[in-house]
Amino acid sequence: MSAADTGSLPLRSEQDIVFARQAVRQIAQRLRFSLVDQTKMVTASSELARNALVYGGGGDMHWDVVRNGARTGLRLAFVDAGPGIADLSLALTDGWTSGGGLGLGLTGTRRLVNDFEIDSAPGRGTRVTITRWQ
Repeated sequence: MSAADTGSLPLRSEQDIVFARQAVRQIAQRLRFSLVDQTKMVTASSELARNALVYGGGGDMHWDVVRNGARTGLRLAFVDAGPGIADLSLALTDGWTSGGGLGLGLTGTRRLVNDFEIDSAPGRGTRVTITRWQ
């Protein structure tokens, strides 16, 4: 695994969201993801980075290039130490939004990726991990 296969970026400002989007696009291009898959990952990363900043008070995006047999994927984790999500089932309900993001919400983001995991509870922050396979 090369240094470019793993890394992290802080999410402390609007500019950091732009940097996160650019990093995801560059990695997806290097992995030869289709334009559609690149766009899905950039869109999902933008929504989750914004959530970490707006609702979590800032956080970090971590990335890993993952391999499963002949498949290659890009795994992103968005981690914050914010207040957490009080009602995870409501937050994962289609059509629900707290406003302010791209309007995708967590369910829309989940539809853009192959694997989606969320770990959150009041008082201990949120970690959302997504993976898209080539």
